[in-house]
Amino acid sequence: MLAPRAVDLLTRIFENPVFLSALSSWFLAQILKSFIMLLQNRPRTAREILANLFWATGGMPSSHSAVVSALATSAGFVEGPDSTLFFVALFYAILTFRDALGVRRSAGAQAKVLNQLIRDLSPRFALKSRPVKEVHGHTISEVFVGSLLGFFIAVAFCTL
Repeated sequence: MLAPRAVDLLTRIFENPVFLSALSSWFLAQILKSFIMLLQNRPRTAREILANLFWATGGMPSSHSAVVSALATSAGFVEGPDSTLFFVALFYAILTFRDALGVRRSAGAQAKVLNQLIRDLSPRFALKSRPVKEVHGHTISEVFVGSLLGFFIAVAFCTL
């Protein structure tokens, strides 16, 4: 049985609008992303569906953008728009948006070219190599929709 202090802590965590908005934003973004991928790609197995739900990168909407947008928005509501926590969350969100749009997309493009090079050269030189993971970054619309999703979920948790 949980001690009263542990129950009190869990209660405060699950009543915290910052926690709830971030968790809900991530969960809803992943559900929406999985639903969209199901409609577009038609995965054949339960394993593929679960992989899309929990581990898929890229796609509409950006769950990373949803989470950091929810964190910044809810921190602004709870702690105030002039608080240190809000500014930390805001700049964390900006860096995450930039990473989703630039760095991850570039790394994915490089991995794709590298994998093609390996496929082309492997038969000629008897190379044994596994493909490099092709990380998928986000488009501007995926980041924008994810950030709007996180913003509105945070507003809902902080005002309702």
